[in-house]
Amino acid sequence: MNTVDYLIYAFLAISMIFNLLGSIALHRFPDVYTRLHGATKTTTFGTIFAVLAVIVHAAYQLRETGNPKYLQMALHSIVALVALLLTNPTGAHAIAKAAHLSGYKPVRAVVDAYEDKLRGDSE
Repeated sequence: MNTVDYLIYAFLAISMIFNLLGSIALHRFPDVYTRLHGATKTTTFGTIFAVLAVIVHAAYQLRETGNPKYLQMALHSIVALVALLLTNPTGAHAIAKAAHLSGYKPVRAVVDAYEDKLRGDSE
């Protein structure tokens, strides 16, 4: 095993930790908004580190073997990561807005500026 392997394993371990924290957030948080926040942020970071592991592996194999399939693997991983970084927050926002418009109230919310804006209340 070389240094690159240790780096790949470190990225995968960090990815697993973030994804585990995301699954814990789904079970522990009290309402849809905090669950959505906890799961979205942690799984996004977990996926970033998993894709970094794939990119490092592909770059190392490309350098060692010169096989262009590893370049293709790295580029596809980057495209998938960009797509995830664009769609994950957008989807979470859409789900949170739909939950709010459906009447789901946050647990222990002190101020709900979005609801005040919808009612026309302004300060």
